[in-house]
Amino acid sequence: MTPSNELRLLPWSGPDDKPCYLSADDTNGYLSRLADNTEEIQLGLGTDLLAHALEVLTDVDSDPEELRLLATDLTGALRDAVRVATSRGHRLPRPHIRLTKDSQR
Repeated sequence: MTPSNELRLLPWSGPDDKPCYLSADDTNGYLSRLADNTEEIQLGLGTDLLAHALEVLTDVDSDPEELRLLATDLTGALRDAVRVATSRGHRLPRPHIRLTKDSQR
């Protein structure tokens, strides 16, 4: 999990849309659990929005305003998904790579 000297990127933004971070060794703390639940909700909403997007895009009668709203919603969902992926990626254990003489050639 997150090494004690690293910060966890939280799934919400702070003032001026700046990223928020949590410094905590306890992955079961209140804010960690809240962040986990928020990520789960964001990813679920993104999945639902993707299904809706497929419906809208196959409808030849979709008007430009509906498509603009869809693009805005998809942009927000993609931003959330990237933030979740970034946060989770930083918390993955780092593989230890051992270099040998042969691997340095």
